[in-house]
Amino acid sequence: MIPEIFVSAFITLFVVIDPPGCAPIYAGLTKEATAAQARSMALRAVAIAGAILLVFAFFGEALLGALHIQLDAFRIAGGLMLFFIAFEMVFEKRTQRREERADKVSASEVEDVSVFPMAMPMLAGPGAIAAVMLLMNEAKGWVERAEVFAALGLVLAMTGAALVAAGPLIRLLGDKVEAVITRLLGVLLAALAAQYVIDGLRGAFGIGA
Repeated sequence: MIPEIFVSAFITLFVVIDPPGCAPIYAGLTKEATAAQARSMALRAVAIAGAILLVFAFFGEALLGALHIQLDAFRIAGGLMLFFIAFEMVFEKRTQRREERADKVSASEVEDVSVFPMAMPMLAGPGAIAAVMLLMNEAKGWVERAEVFAALGLVLAMTGAALVAAGPLIRLLGDKVEAVITRLLGVLLAALAAQYVIDGLRGAFGIGA
């Protein structure tokens, strides 16, 4: 019998972190990277996101309280940062910037997106941080906390697998289709960023849905 707290934590974290949704966006961000570089960045992003979530699981409430920071401030800041990335994806600013420095940058110096925006704020974003903190508060005793950590580990493992597999699948579609998908995902990412900001403003000012 699978423990109820594990199922609840797994479903919550899977929906919030959203491995299937993050994978194609990651593929768009790393389309200039080699397979090895994309795989390395994917695994690093998942590891960093896991470390961030563990820190907030143990010390989140105390840390935010000590800094006098509300979680809604995370939502607004994360949304603004993601919107900047989405803007570059839609208007191909990232591609243009790469072309401008093509003669100066070697293949081993592909832009690293593992920390930003993948690990933070996409994987370990405000929603995931809030979910982990809430689940840890609801867990009673170390047994249930261990089940929450197991659920988090499983979701992160699935996320890593999704990120690694996304790039090769999209590259099979060709450059033109990939460009269209990248721009479409940029629009979706912009909508996600806007939703983060809206949710943050609602929470900060006590505005109902």
